[in-house]
Amino acid sequence: MRRNVEFSSSDGITLRGWLQTPDSGSGKFPLVVMAHGLSAVKELFLDRYADIFSAAGLACLVYDHRNFGASAGEPRLEVDPWLQVKDYREAITFAALQPEVDRTRIGIWGTSFSGGHVIPVAALDKRVKCVVSQVPFMAGLRNAQRVFREEELPLIRAHFDADREARFLGKAPEMLPVFGERGSHAALPSPEEWEFMQAGGLIGTPLWLNQVTLRSAEMMMEYEPISFIQQVSPTPLLMIVVTADIVTPTDIALEAYQRALEPKKLLLVKGGHMEVYANQFELGAHAARDWLAQHLGVD
Repeated sequence: MRRNVEFSSSDGITLRGWLQTPDSGSGKFPLVVMAHGLSAVKELFLDRYADIFSAAGLACLVYDHRNFGASAGEPRLEVDPWLQVKDYREAITFAALQPEVDRTRIGIWGTSFSGGHVIPVAALDKRVKCVVSQVPFMAGLRNAQRVFREEELPLIRAHFDADREARFLGKAPEMLPVFGERGSHAALPSPEEWEFMQAGGLIGTPLWLNQVTLRSAEMMMEYEPISFIQQVSPTPLLMIVVTADIVTPTDIALEAYQRALEPKKLLLVKGGHMEVYANQFELGAHAARDWLAQHLGVD
């Protein structure tokens, strides 16, 4: 059963999503808090994950990040990673207060950019009893150094500075595509992702507007979830990493996994970043389901 819910962030922004509970069973359910990556909304794949998790006896709280989808917040399409981390923690608080939920059995799941978020959330908030981090964004500066040429970085920083001055003078934030064609300027200039979204007819739809504020890219470059990886323990951590990821580079994710302390588990999936939403969807979703069910104590 799925019902619409809303709750407030610590700074008063209304976040909206679903609370989905299993169709069978009674009493208080273990629950997974879930949000999407850099700029997608909950209706893009997260409903499929929630269906698989709830069929296994897990309740799911799925919500849109502030400034995206059904959630409130301005400026629209702006990604502030640390505010999103705080919102995950408010979602945990909201979930813990729901009558259907066992507050002692709450896990978190994230993918891509939110796959990075779940690392500091689990490190800082020990109400979290289990973590799944899928194709995670782990190191902002090194990520930027991989997707942009060295000579581009000073120009990008100058662009950030010009946008900051414009906003100081009251102008609207500059916008930037999330994904773009080969050679284009985008927050994540990856042909694989662009082709995936184009093939699915998703570019320009409400599911994926393919825009963020330029300031979002600046905050991405300053965001380092990997620095929290050793603090996740003793919370059980599953990392799902693909072998040929150029969006959230494979070797950086594997470095994070090596630095993580036990208990932990790694699932290595063949393919690029989008494989976990396409040909390898069931492999990743079922591994996450089993890990969450095991550590949250599903009957």
